[in-house]
Amino acid sequence: MFTKILIANRGEIACRVIKTARKMGIATVAVYSEADKDALFVDLADEAVCIGPAASKESYLVADKIIAACKQTGAQAVHPGYGFLSENAEFSRRLEEEGIKFIGPKHYSIARMGDKIESKKLAIAAQVNTIPGHNDAIAGPDEAVEIAKKIGYPVMIKASAGGGGKGLRVAYNDAEAHEGFSSCVNEARNSFGD
Repeated sequence: MFTKILIANRGEIACRVIKTARKMGIATVAVYSEADKDALFVDLADEAVCIGPAASKESYLVADKIIAACKQTGAQAVHPGYGFLSENAEFSRRLEEEGIKFIGPKHYSIARMGDKIESKKLAIAAQVNTIPGHNDAIAGPDEAVEIAKKIGYPVMIKASAGGGGKGLRVAYNDAEAHEGFSSCVNEARNSFGD
């Protein structure tokens, strides 16, 4: 059992992890961006470390800052919550190398399941029922429209990286598929750097 964990997330997710850890007698460390300095989860945690500016890609998505906060506070494990780094295999692997436990799947499992394309291919190989779709990367919005026409509308367009609903659009026609693809790409790049 851990005596101290770091929560690599924010908001309600972090509050829930902190409350559960407290019931278990585990001390908590919150990491927060400058924009979240007065947030409830920061107050609830036993310790809190500022990890950077408001933009997630400069704070909550920077593995080096999370690892440094663990070392600074003596946190033995990281609870990623969901979204952010929870599906990042490289983050899980780096924690393992640093002797910090990742509360979640091993990095090799995340690598197989975190990428939406690879996880669907894995499901198909295991003969799990899946919804019809295109199971490879799509080069651009024009290709997305052609694929959507073959599948039939409505279609869901999803970035292979990310989570938490980011990089996800539903399209009911060619114009929405074209715009939806571009929006997904931009949102995934801005939110997850991928």
